[in-house]
Amino acid sequence: MRTVSETLESIGRAIANLESSQKLIELVNQALQENVSPVEIVEKGLRKGLHDLGQRYESGEFFLSELLYGASLIDQAMTVIRPNLKAKKIEAKGQIVLGTVRGDIHDIGKNIFKLMAEASGFDVKDLGVDVSPEKFRESVGESSPDVLGLSSLLTTTLHEMGTTVEELQKAEARGNVKILLGGNAVTETFRKEIGADAAAVDAVQGVDYCMRWIRK
Repeated sequence: MRTVSETLESIGRAIANLESSQKLIELVNQALQENVSPVEIVEKGLRKGLHDLGQRYESGEFFLSELLYGASLIDQAMTVIRPNLKAKKIEAKGQIVLGTVRGDIHDIGKNIFKLMAEASGFDVKDLGVDVSPEKFRESVGESSPDVLGLSSLLTTTLHEMGTTVEELQKAEARGNVKILLGGNAVTETFRKEIGADAAAVDAVQGVDYCMRWIRK
């Protein structure tokens, strides 16, 4: 009979090696049946596998399609684990408000980031797509998040990111939140122009920025 540590390692490997969802869910159910804490499964199984998957993506071994599949594995595993987390809360590392800016309805990158951020311990409030600067400002005022994530795939909607930053400045809410930009259209030059804190090339880097900010 395998130990708890071996079971958790198997869960992590199933994600990092992109094994079948059936295999992953079997391992998660096995861990639950062995009375492994759902918090431990997330912290030492899913999160470890996510970390290893991210490293393989950043090294160029995996590509976007593999990252998408890995994110779907996490999502399916969480559907099994969530009911068991009702009485046992994972200590949130911080809160993120997230959305795709007004005029853009692309959400694949945003959704991958959300899954990875949640698996890393963040409480994520997803505002969806086509979100106005005013709605971002209101949500920041209501939630007081640590990070505001703005996503845009289209160059034609980049100006909405700048307008959102301006809205926060007008409301005197800018200094209390880190602003993270994401999407293929975003550049480091543009990030500096509008006064955001970071621009992520992918979801892995985005979560890494958030982790660094929280640690500080």
